[in-house]
Amino acid sequence: MGIDQQAAKRIQIFYYFLVMLVVVFVFRLFYLQVLRHDYYAQTALDSQLRQFEIPAERGSIYAYDGSEIVPLVLNETRYRVVADPQIINDIDRTAIELSSVINVPADKIKQKLETNSRYEILANKQTKETKSAVEDLSLPGIFTTEKVPLRVYVRGDIAPQVLGFVNDAGTGNYGVEQFMNSDLAGVSGRVKALTDQNNVPLLATGDNISIDAVDGQDIVLTMDVSMQKQAEAILKTGLEHAISESGSVIIMEAETGAVKAMATYPTFDPAKFSEIEDPAVFTNTAVSTPLEPGSIMKVLTAAAAIDSGSVTPTQTYSDPGFFRADGATITNVGRGGSASTSVSDILQYSLNTGATWLLMQMGGGELNEQGRKVWHDYLANRYQFGKPTGIEQGFGSEAAGVVPDPLEGFGLSIKYANTAFGQGITVTPIQMVAAVASIVNGGDYYKPTLVSGTLGADGSVTPKQPEIVKSGIVAGPVSQNIRSFMENVVVTNNRSAKRDGYRVGGKTGTAEIANPDGGYFEDKFNGTYVGFVGGDSPEYVIMVRVDEPKIPGYAGSQAAAPIFSSLSNMLIDNFAVPRISQ
Repeated sequence: MGIDQQAAKRIQIFYYFLVMLVVVFVFRLFYLQVLRHDYYAQTALDSQLRQFEIPAERGSIYAYDGSEIVPLVLNETRYRVVADPQIINDIDRTAIELSSVINVPADKIKQKLETNSRYEILANKQTKETKSAVEDLSLPGIFTTEKVPLRVYVRGDIAPQVLGFVNDAGTGNYGVEQFMNSDLAGVSGRVKALTDQNNVPLLATGDNISIDAVDGQDIVLTMDVSMQKQAEAILKTGLEHAISESGSVIIMEAETGAVKAMATYPTFDPAKFSEIEDPAVFTNTAVSTPLEPGSIMKVLTAAAAIDSGSVTPTQTYSDPGFFRADGATITNVGRGGSASTSVSDILQYSLNTGATWLLMQMGGGELNEQGRKVWHDYLANRYQFGKPTGIEQGFGSEAAGVVPDPLEGFGLSIKYANTAFGQGITVTPIQMVAAVASIVNGGDYYKPTLVSGTLGADGSVTPKQPEIVKSGIVAGPVSQNIRSFMENVVVTNNRSAKRDGYRVGGKTGTAEIANPDGGYFEDKFNGTYVGFVGGDSPEYVIMVRVDEPKIPGYAGSQAAAPIFSSLSNMLIDNFAVPRISQ
């Protein structure tokens, strides 16, 4: 083969190679542009799409001021400064420039920007002015598009333990904010949007995929703002007088279970919750801290004994001044035996022996299993002790208290005799006020509630109906008997609470404080008082708790009773309590 033929052969091979190469390129282009067009188009789009959260606006919290609905907690819009570290080229410059605007140290900003994440929160709760200043910097990878609602307490630090607060993550903590968090929080929306080269969403494009946010529900509480403020002031003054560091009061509507005021001291400013060093102050002791209630329990013991048919309202007995049970001696404070003692006397003179005698009558005349079972039925199944009431406070924060088992354990006779006058059993103030309300209102146990309903956009309230947990707690005539006995206690022992034209009844309690090492402290007591105020029927039931008062005298009469008197008079003077009709 000659040289010309070899050259022609090489040219021919090269030609075929070019043809094949063109065919490959054409086929590849056809594959990419036709067969795989949709895949690569979507991939390109996905590289420009980012998913953003659209925060729901948290519901506001309202209460009553008389008949008017007023705000307690509203939202103020603030902004979150966030970063996508993956698209930031100059970390040092970004950290330095941003630091002067958001008031966060540059080294802390730099530390967050040096991560491999695509989302870092650099600052929360920034004002609109700060947001504008950050945007003016035009820093790639830095965004201020996320709105952050800030809770604003328009009535100051009123009822902080009732309300709770919202943490920096937007979650309710303690109180109503935690219990009602799912209703208040709403549901966040989502938007998947095209972004520009700085990862800023182009919300006007047609490629957005969005789910609208559902704002939280506005809640209306049962509380009356003016009543709450006055209750808080009365509690604080009363605790100072009693030389006590802590306590609580509850005012509840007798025939609905609606809590109109619930005050706990010490208190705090919910707008500054992050500054609180001792988180114990967040606890609403009115629902979360059980105590041995002392002699206010005798109201419930008398009601159970009469309602069960164990005694009659006018029955008398010869009080020996002491009883012995399981080797222990039950005595009274400051009063010996009496040949003729009535059921009313048991409350008026606060007789431990009288409460023990009532328990004995439930057992047919002695301390025995029958009496314990009857009394336990009233405690656990009628008065609802030993279980949370379900009031709208933070999940897990409401305590159940302890009701002793009537059949198991040692020294059951003395143990149950103690419960008849309020020792050896623990209840919370909300449990006690609800139980007493069920006795004096004619026998209906209403579930205690702090929520009146929800507020619509048009300003109308969708009410939450009162919930009767159990009826027939005691019979109607028994309710009238107990009210009369409690009124007699006020007339005899707490005349500062007596008001002409109104029915005011109550009962003191002085409870020994249990020693963790066994037994009781000899010099430490809690003061309690439970009572009602109204006209022909009770309008409000009031529960007062005073922890370890140092004032001389009995804790119930010297520390708790004056607070009750101030509260009952305040209600009569300022809140249109109906007068007796005849």
